Amino acid sequence: MDFDFSPKVRQLQQRVAAFMEAHVYPAEARFEAEMDAFRAAGNAWQPAPVIEELKSKARAAGLWNLFLPESQHGAGLTNLEYAPLAEIMGRSHIGSEPFNCSAPDTGNMETLVRYATPEQQQRWLTPLLDGTIRSGFAMTEPDVASSDATNIQARIERDGDHYVINARKWWTSGANDPRCRLLIFMGKTDPDNPDRHRQQSMVLVPMDTPGVKVLRHLPVFGYDDAPHGHAEIEFTDVRVPASNILLGEGRGFEIAQGRLGPGRIHHCMRTIGRAERALEMMCRRSLQRVAFGRKLADQGVTRERIAQARILIDQARFLVLHAAWKMDKVGNKAAKQEIAMIKVAAPAMACQVIDWAMQLHGGGSVSDDFGLARAWAGIRTLRFADGPDEVHRNAIARIELARHAPAG
Repeated sequence: MDFDFSPKVRQLQQRVAAFMEAHVYPAEARFEAEMDAFRAAGNAWQPAPVIEELKSKARAAGLWNLFLPESQHGAGLTNLEYAPLAEIMGRSHIGSEPFNCSAPDTGNMETLVRYATPEQQQRWLTPLLDGTIRSGFAMTEPDVASSDATNIQARIERDGDHYVINARKWWTSGANDPRCRLLIFMGKTDPDNPDRHRQQSMVLVPMDTPGVKVLRHLPVFGYDDAPHGHAEIEFTDVRVPASNILLGEGRGFEIAQGRLGPGRIHHCMRTIGRAERALEMMCRRSLQRVAFGRKLADQGVTRERIAQARILIDQARFLVLHAAWKMDKVGNKAAKQEIAMIKVAAPAMACQVIDWAMQLHGGGSVSDDFGLARAWAGIRTLRFADGPDEVHRNAIARIELARHAPAG
């Protein structure tokens, strides 16, 4: 295992970091001001102009679609090469979209690159790659334990040259955004198939299809995450052409595994960046503030937490780099234990580091003054997104036990 980055990657690190310093960090306050103005006017669900400006600048700088390994669409980077770039973007809650590298579009674009027909790619992948539209992934449902995806009740029924969809989905991130034009929808085409993993399919559903109704946005610890948001959506007799199926009936789980592997590691990379920024804030704060006659940096408990944060972040980073390296070497399926491990480890680490940073910043940290409350809320949510901790731990243990099971 060689985690030394190539000259190409080191140059991209410098360029992305410089762009963040020059453009993204200074834009954070403007983004919040623009969104607050939209909320005050009664409609937060509209794109912030500053983000569109940042996208134009990033694209002009050649920092666009860096996440895609396919060189004809993106930068041609491996998972290991993209990891340090995603970490830098993850330092800011607005850091990924300017580079067209934000979820769920990244996962949806990878899905379309791998599994869509040329016609599907022309209609949907091209504008997503251009950053002119956004998309959502409709999988989770309110009426079943969606941590077990075989519980999905959504129906996709064939009717001549169309599929008819009936379902209720929630936590469909991005569906509140007016730029969201496409949903990748997972449901059952063959609910009686004895193989529970062959019952599901994925189909492309344009947001403007009759019968698609956004019922409400779902706040996260009080944050609306506008203009992106998270939606509960009702699908009533939604008809889409049969040609909108991805890969074929019964292939939904296969697609999901191909999609979620890279998506999980992207989340973990960004999470490390946010934890790193929280640690930097801890250090600066502790060197500035005085309590009981001493700087906070001279308090034993502060030094203990700073040291432990450094250890936890580096542990998680090397675990993520190892998972990325293994994905590149042997594929997502063979690296499934490593992917599950980082999906548990990285958010838990970041929640702890951000919590320590909040404690050091005092009462102001639970307001929006420092961005730590928002950071904690977002990272805590990742312990559910793309599968809850319990599912990943179960997978890790199952693989580990299999290594020690008696032959036969």
